[in-house]
Formats: sequence, structure tokens, C-alpha cells
Amino acid sequence: MSANADHADQHTAVASSLLNDRLPWHRKITYGFTDMSGNLLYCIISSYMLYFFTNVFGLGVGTAGGLLLVGRFFDAIGAPVMGILVDHTHSKYGKNRPWFLWMSLPFAVFVWLLFTTPALSGTAKIVYAGVTYILADLSYTAMSTPITSVLPNLTSNSDDRMSANSIRLVLGNVGNFFAVTFIMPFASLLGHGNQQRGWSLAVGVYAIIAFILLIIAFLDMREKNIAEEKIITIRESFKAAAGNWPWVIIVLANLIYWTAYTARNAALPYYFQYNLGNSSLTSFFNGFSIIQVLGMAAVPFFAKYLHKWGTTVFMLALTMIGQIWMGLAGANVTSALIGWCIACIGSGSACTMFFAMVGDTVDFGEWRNHIRANGFLTAIGASFCIQMGSGFGSFIASMIMKAAGFTASKAHQTAASMTGIKFSFVWIPVIIYAVSLILIIVYRKWENHEPIVKADLAKRNAEAEKAAE
Repeated sequence: MSANADHADQHTAVASSLLNDRLPWHRKITYGFTDMSGNLLYCIISSYMLYFFTNVFGLGVGTAGGLLLVGRFFDAIGAPVMGILVDHTHSKYGKNRPWFLWMSLPFAVFVWLLFTTPALSGTAKIVYAGVTYILADLSYTAMSTPITSVLPNLTSNSDDRMSANSIRLVLGNVGNFFAVTFIMPFASLLGHGNQQRGWSLAVGVYAIIAFILLIIAFLDMREKNIAEEKIITIRESFKAAAGNWPWVIIVLANLIYWTAYTARNAALPYYFQYNLGNSSLTSFFNGFSIIQVLGMAAVPFFAKYLHKWGTTVFMLALTMIGQIWMGLAGANVTSALIGWCIACIGSGSACTMFFAMVGDTVDFGEWRNHIRANGFLTAIGASFCIQMGSGFGSFIASMIMKAAGFTASKAHQTAASMTGIKFSFVWIPVIIYAVSLILIIVYRKWENHEPIVKADLAKRNAEAEKAAE
């Protein structure tokens, strides 16, 4: 009887501990600063890199597209390596938190250098562009990978985790909003007619803000139970992915999603400058991308009735409808803006679902292989997909534009060139999004299997606790 009482007391103590393990409001905000900082700089890269390389830096569209693709092969190595490093990190600050300190300055400096044009020409100019692009990408991977994997270590309270993640996504969108909306007019303001000087100064200001946000986030974070975590070997990290088919499907679907998303964004400034003859519409339309927060807020409601896979399919379909709407709108700016808003709501919400589903595949890996490799699986499922997809999307857009005869030095493009720009902006994303949608339909059977996975893991944990008593 005494043993049973002790056992009950232990469970009461555990329940009380979970209840009291609350994440303070200020820490939820500073956790969101990590994504806000990353998006403040990386969204400039994903949205304007091709445009900057051709129209500001002075590279040919084919050369620029090739550099963007080559850089992604370094990401193919960097993302899983970074995931393994996070899984192996042990310090007095935790395993995730110190990376925000270590990478805050390199991330800010490398992105600034990427958008700074030195007095170089020929091969030296191409090498500078390629090296700074690779360094900026790798530093972003090292900074962004811990964002997802640190959350379970901040609190064990599921409600606080959900709340913190929601705040992170909102603040991440704020970072995206300022990046894509104001960087072009800000660069024009600071440059006084010198685009190269303007972009360097504008991105420099953004880099300082991003650095400060990351330092604040690092100082305020507190990782818990870091001494109890099991060390995951490199072999175990790869083993966690073996036979993890839901993870494979989500990685492919997310990679394809970011390819479509970036192809559209890469072609966007060209479309408004040449096809619609008004480059100021780029910042105007990008400013409306903040509307995707509405879709993100509605995701839990949709998921309640459509489940995760159904919600993702619905949002991808909505994105495709918005894209088609823009294609049919032609020069009607008002109609195109309606289509843009529909596409933004769909794409932003679909992006949220991918982040949620990759976390579920970590559970499946633990269930199947008895190994939980958060850092490795989420690094490939998130950072790798974002960066590799960005490279593929920009490369596809650049190759279509090159084949159509686009030349950055020309103030006016040929009819064929403008057709290539529109095809890259509107129709290529529709085709690629459709592939991602099909993969998510395939994922349905694995989501239906989740209750079994969660029940078995709960049983294992209970048995482990009982054996440890």
C-alpha cells in the first residue's frame, strides 16, 4: 500500500511539474525573435537574390541562376551536418541555444557581404558572388536549424509550446514583411541613384537589427533538462531516417513546395518591372503578403475538420487558384492583387503545416527505429528544404528567362522575354505546387497511422519509467 502511495505521489509530482513548467510571455516573444531575425535577412535572399545578381551586381541571368543552384549543393551537405552538430552539442547553455550566440555575427556579416558589390570584374566577380552566397546560406542553416529543435527544451508544457510556436510564426512573418516590402525602396533612398551603394547600406542596417534580435533571444532563453538528454551518434542520426517513409514524403513535398514558392518570388520583380511596367508594384504586392498570417491563424480550425494532410492539400490548392487568378488578371492590378492575396494565404498556411508534419515524422522515426534525432530530421525537413528549394526555384526561373531571351541591361524586353517572365511567375509555380499536393495525398495513410505511433511511444515511456523506479 505504501509503495502504491509512493507511486501515486510520484505521478502527482510529475503532473504538478508539467503544470508549473510554464514558459514566460517574454520568453515566447524572444523565441519568436529567432525566426524574425532569420526572415529579416533570408527573405531578402530568397526573394531578391536573382534580381540583385542580374540588375544590381551585373551578372548574366544564366550565370546568376547557375550560382544559385551550385550554392544549394553545399546546403545539401550543410543541413544534415548541422542537424548532427546540434544533436551532439553539449554546453552550459544547452544544445540549441549557444548556436544563436555563435552564429549571430557570421550570419549578419555574410549576408551583408553578399549584397555588397566590390570593384571586381570577370571571374573574380563571379567567385566573390558565389563564395559570399555559400557562406550566407551556410550561416543561415547553422542559425535556423536550432529554432525548431530548441522548443521542446524550453518547456514541457504543450500549450506553451503551441503558443510559443504561433508567436514565432507571427514574428517570422513580421520579419518577412519588412524584408520583402521595404528593402527595395530603402535601398533606393540610401543609394541616391547608386543601386549598389544603396543595397549595401540597406542590407547593412537590416543585418545590425537581425544581430541584435538574435543576441536578445540567446540571452533570454533557458534550456531545461539538458543534462538528461541522450547523446545521439552520427550513425544513429542516419538510422533514424531509415524506413521513415512519412519523413521522406514530407521532405520531398516541402522541397517541391519551396521550389515553386521561390520560382514565383524570383520572377516577381521582373514581372512588375517589365510586364506591368511599374517596379514599385514589387514592394506594394510584397507588403500584402502579411495577409498570410490570417491563413496561419485559421490553420487549427481547418486541421480540426480536414486533418493535417487535408488542410495542406486545401491550402496548396488555394495557392494554385491564386496563381491562376493572377495569370488571368493580366494588366488589371486590382484583380492581380486579389489573386496574390489568395495565393499568399494558401502558401503561408501550407508552409505552417509542413513544419508541423515534419515534427510528427520524428515521432515515427523513434517508433520505428527507437532513435529520436530531432536535430538531424528537422534540419533536413526544414532548413534543407527551404534552401535547396530556393536554389532550384531561382535556377528554374533563370533558365526559362534566359531561354526566352531576357537581358538585364535592356530597359525594355522582347515579347518572348516577357512571356518567359510571366511563365516563371505564374504557371511554373502552379505545375510544381501540383506535384507537392499529390505527395501530401500519399502522406494521408501515414497520418492515419499516427495514433498507433503515439500510443506505442507512450507505452514505452511508461514502461521505461516503471523500470527506472
